[in-house]
Amino acid sequence: MFPEYRELISKLKTEDAHFARLFDEHNALDQQIKNMEEGITPATGEAVELLKKQKLHLKDELYAILKKAEA
Repeated sequence: MFPEYRELISKLKTEDAHFARLFDEHNALDQQIKNMEEGITPATGEAVELLKKQKLHLKDELYAILKKAEA
């Protein structure tokens, strides 16, 4: 996610607890979605779509923080 911000992400993960929490939550959702799509965790299509929307919202928040920190 956001390879162009790799260094800034590493910095923010150690210096910004809110960013770190959002980042970890995004990664956890990503893994949960993968497990559902691969049939490891049972889920309905609706449940997967809901999680994907939550993940996208987190990604948008993370991007906003990155853009603000970059400025």
